[in-house]
Amino acid sequence: MVSSFCWSCLTRLPTPRPLLSAPATIPRAATAAASFHTSTARAFPMPTKKSRSLDSGPKYRQAKSARMKKKKPTDKPRPPPIGERKALRKRIVLSNPNALEVEGMQDFDADTMVDSHLHGNVLGLPVTMLDQLRAVQAFKPKQGWSIFRRPGTVVRRETLEMGRLFDRMSGDGADKGKVVKKILTGPKGSGKTVHMLQAMAMAFTKKWVVFSVPDAQELTLAHTGYAPLSDEQPDLYVQKDSTAALLSRTAIANQAVLKDLHVSQNHPALKTPVKEGTTLEDLTKIGIRDPALAWPVFQALWTELSATSPAAGFEKSFKPRPPMLVTVDGLAHWMKNSEYLNMESKPIHAHDLVFVRHFLSLLKSGSQTPTLPNGGLLLYSTSASNKPSLPTFEVALKQLEARQAGVNPSSAEFPQPKAYSNPDPRVLDIANVSKPASAKEGPVEVQTLGGLSREEARGFLEYFARSGLLRERISDEMVSEKWTLAGNGVIGELEKLGKRLRVAAQ
Repeated sequence: MVSSFCWSCLTRLPTPRPLLSAPATIPRAATAAASFHTSTARAFPMPTKKSRSLDSGPKYRQAKSARMKKKKPTDKPRPPPIGERKALRKRIVLSNPNALEVEGMQDFDADTMVDSHLHGNVLGLPVTMLDQLRAVQAFKPKQGWSIFRRPGTVVRRETLEMGRLFDRMSGDGADKGKVVKKILTGPKGSGKTVHMLQAMAMAFTKKWVVFSVPDAQELTLAHTGYAPLSDEQPDLYVQKDSTAALLSRTAIANQAVLKDLHVSQNHPALKTPVKEGTTLEDLTKIGIRDPALAWPVFQALWTELSATSPAAGFEKSFKPRPPMLVTVDGLAHWMKNSEYLNMESKPIHAHDLVFVRHFLSLLKSGSQTPTLPNGGLLLYSTSASNKPSLPTFEVALKQLEARQAGVNPSSAEFPQPKAYSNPDPRVLDIANVSKPASAKEGPVEVQTLGGLSREEARGFLEYFARSGLLRERISDEMVSEKWTLAGNGVIGELEKLGKRLRVAAQ
């Protein structure tokens, strides 16, 4: 049956309104997602995660790494001047105004250095001699001079023996003009360097001429310039600056002696002839001003101090020459190759440096005349704190001790290098000491310094107590305890124990 309504009438019928209508503020994504959830859509847009496409990358000429913010340039402090750090490291302070002044402290002079009643006491170095000792660099930075009111040194048994030796050699007796050669050995802190300082103080007291090499290692470290000695001797090398420094130390420390002595020999090695009235002080200053002439001037000065009679034409102003004291600290550094290189880039042995060769040649006995014709003392020391490993040198020292004890070199008890140890023949040659031609020249002796005795240790600790450093009662038990803790009286260890402040609890 055909419906009575037509299609046009159906389209006119009213349509019902929806119960819920989506607000116009909801985005399409939220509307699309609303069909999958039962909760009401939110009124603010949902955060969407940005998708990274494969073609995304750095822009043209843009770095891929993370950008670091450049730091603003800061003003760097100016480095210290050349030599200031070394001067600060080697600064010597000889006085502490905060320390107590030791009352009744005697000076180290010609009378007290041989007085056996002062054995174990501490004597103060004269103030007038401090500049001379500074000039020869007798003080070391780590010796603890800055903790006392004034520098002083303890009188030990070896000090009295050396003082009597200086007294005999400076007099008119049988020991006048005698030559004594010693090599000091001993453990670390046994007082080898201070023993040489005492020898320098005695030499200045007796108006001797002092030559000092404060650190033998500095001559082998390649820190100063060097050059072949001459075309005739290209295998020997001269260190002009080091020689000029030695002349400077000698001129300042021995000014009182050198200014009264005049030139008495001819010196053809110098470029200009030296006038007759020139003092040895003026001769030394020539090498100080011109380092190129330092080595010829040093040879001329050594010839003048070793002269026993004047040359022709110099009889008017000639005076007898005083004895000489030569000290070298750190002898072991001269028994190996140095840091210098020759033309073939090979290391130069320390014995090929004319400066080193001269002082080592003094250990040899003179052929006809003594090594020091006017007498003197050679005092060379080894260092235990800065000691290179040299088995050959240790064997050489043992051979010298065996010769000193009377052991025959041909006997089986005489020390010999180990097999296949490849010993240095130039170092062993030091121990091959021939018999001196002169009766006043003795062989090389090895002197080993040990610890202080209990009496000497007591006087040393009393000096600390009187200076206000040691707050303990000095008794026999306390001295025995410190002496034992210091390795049977090693003076360096006693100094460490004496500097520790101890205050009794109230």
